[in-house]
Amino acid sequence: MITKQDKNKARVRRHLRVRKKITGTAARPRLNVFRSSKHIYAQLIDDVAGVTVAAASTVDKELSGEIKNGGSVEAARKVGELVAKRAKEKGVSEIVFDRGGYLYHGRIQALAEAAREAGLEF
Repeated sequence: MITKQDKNKARVRRHLRVRKKITGTAARPRLNVFRSSKHIYAQLIDDVAGVTVAAASTVDKELSGEIKNGGSVEAARKVGELVAKRAKEKGVSEIVFDRGGYLYHGRIQALAEAAREAGLEF
């Protein structure tokens, strides 16, 4: 029987494998995504300086009133739009996408496509 803990260990291994190749800089920060069963989080990270440039999640005050379920595809779309808006305010238009070891479908794909539509290039 595969447990939730085993699945997360495999995801972390995949994420580390991807992180060997992907780094974010001030010119092209890394858009990191984390999803739990109830929420989704996205942040733009400059790995060289070790700082978060912008972040958005379903627990933000801006989104918590609009969203009934933070674990839905629609919530992920809203988070993608919000993180893109905040990135644009900071002057960031090009990013590197880090899916966090998750498969590129469902909520991860919805967040990425919403960020693209809102003006981020990756």
